[in-house]
Amino acid sequence: MIYYEQEVKKNTKKGEIPKNVLQNIHNVFLSLDMTKDLNLFDIKQVKGDYSKVYYRLRKGKYRAIFFIENNDFFVVYIGKREEVYKLWQ
Repeated sequence: MIYYEQEVKKNTKKGEIPKNVLQNIHNVFLSLDMTKDLNLFDIKQVKGDYSKVYYRLRKGKYRAIFFIENNDFFVVYIGKREEVYKLWQ
């Protein structure tokens, strides 16, 4: 399953995340959910001292930060490259 945090849903409703970008990212997560293969897309582990292992998905100018728990994907943030890296430093 794929779960989106409330902030991601809220930013989508506000229009901060374009619908076509969200649809592309959602399609990637659907593919990942079926195959469980992180090597299919541009995905890297986020470096840092976090309580969970976070990954970033690159799709054009946008990045999605997510973690995997019990084979489920939890998307915690979607934003432009500049925003994401300022947030996760």
